[in-house]
Amino acid sequence: MSALEAKNTKNIAQVRQWVQAAQHVVVLSGAGVSAESGVPTFRDTHTGYWAQFDPQEMASDRGFRMHPERVWQWYSYRRDVLAKVQPNAGHRALADFAQAHPGKLHLITQNVDGLHQRAGSHDVICLHGDVMRNQWLDTCCPLCDMAHAVAQGGSPPRCSACGNMLRPGVVWFGEHLPAHALAQAEQAVNACDVMLVVGTSGVVYPAAGLVFQAHQRGAKVVIVNPQATELDMLADMIVHQNAGKALPELLQ
Repeated sequence: MSALEAKNTKNIAQVRQWVQAAQHVVVLSGAGVSAESGVPTFRDTHTGYWAQFDPQEMASDRGFRMHPERVWQWYSYRRDVLAKVQPNAGHRALADFAQAHPGKLHLITQNVDGLHQRAGSHDVICLHGDVMRNQWLDTCCPLCDMAHAVAQGGSPPRCSACGNMLRPGVVWFGEHLPAHALAQAEQAVNACDVMLVVGTSGVVYPAAGLVFQAHQRGAKVVIVNPQATELDMLADMIVHQNAGKALPELLQ
């Protein structure tokens, strides 16, 4: 056993005790959790035909309004990619723990792929939305009907009365996080004894600010990531492992 493996084993044993003793555990998950399932990062999806386009133009209100068909088709491509991947051991460990300990674990995710939900996690707080869902681009007219627009088709589907377009239900560059989701996340963090920060580099705000909030409240902060992160200075414990390996052990 290497020195790193020995240290991880020791740290995992300590974190497991904290989790067992805690009344409320919060998990903040990031792209690293989904990467183990083969989900490409946002920029990694810009390959082949899509490599010629600026990623930010594919994820902004301005870019969508300028080229709605192109952006809609790119999100359709991303949805096709996601349909071919499966939740991994990390996703399943979180879902199993929540089922075995009702009300103890609150899951907050920066991911938009729905893999936590597909693994069986319920009431997931999705800070950045859900790529599989749609919403109206502009304020609805009295006749805007999402089901009717989808049935009519189009890239993107539109309201037949006012021309309002459907867009993916994700947070784009320059947009605020959903107020309800952020409020739920802050409430969960305020009540937690332990916070597991898994698979996120800690550079995206306001999600990373939740870790500062937990630290300031005195909760135990545990970073689970094979690489160093911007949040390591807040950690009470660091486990240098992938989520798929660490979470099943931490949540035994």
